[in-house]
Amino acid sequence: MPEGDTVWRAARMLDRSIVGRTLVRSDFRVPRLATVDLAGAVVASSASRGKHLLLRLDHDTPWTLHTHLKMEGAWRTFSPGQPWRRPAHTARVVLTTDGPTAVGFSLGVVELWPRAEEQDRLSHLGPDLLGPDWDPEEALRRLLAEPSTPLVQALQDQTRMAGVGNMYANELCFLAGLDPHVPVGAVERPERLVQRAQQVLTVNKERAQQSTTGDLAPGRRTWVYRQKACRRCHGRISTTMLGVEGQERATYWCPSCQRTVA
Repeated sequence: MPEGDTVWRAARMLDRSIVGRTLVRSDFRVPRLATVDLAGAVVASSASRGKHLLLRLDHDTPWTLHTHLKMEGAWRTFSPGQPWRRPAHTARVVLTTDGPTAVGFSLGVVELWPRAEEQDRLSHLGPDLLGPDWDPEEALRRLLAEPSTPLVQALQDQTRMAGVGNMYANELCFLAGLDPHVPVGAVERPERLVQRAQQVLTVNKERAQQSTTGDLAPGRRTWVYRQKACRRCHGRISTTMLGVEGQERATYWCPSCQRTVA
């Protein structure tokens, strides 16, 4: 599940593999960028900002290649001649360097920005849970800015804290012992929720398998998310679609372990 830690890890992988190298060929398989040729550009840096990946390219004009994994996306790198481990028709970006080739598969967003616009384009995002400028006080202020918002939606809102996706939002509600429908303004000690969000992503950022239970075995990595029974009390999990119209997400919770009032 691509969340902030997944994107952080992808950015580090690209940093190790292609940063400092020169593009021999670029292939953007999205209509808007199909004619763009960045051959000769030097890959200057790779960074994540919440769930956004930023690959900075030094060319005649400094560019930022902005990608978002959405639900299915992934970045992979391959040595010269190495077969791709995903179907070629799902590739959206192919960056061939004088060494490895980086391929972005099933990317939900692919954009090329003039580097000077990067800060303004990302200014709507809240503090990055895994960023060097992480600010828990600002994150808490933003989280509580609209107190009537259901807790799970507030956690998913990237303008409040950048990096928490649907899986972590569901699991954080469980770890707090709160029904996801509880208004965020009714949460006691919300600063603990902010702290736990940062801790959970930090623990998971270095490992390929995300887990909120501490167990990395398949089917045992989450307490309620995509579970049929609660991993704590073994009661039946409730599921609903929650969110603004057109952006509803599957929400999972345990009616026994999660309180409907804070």
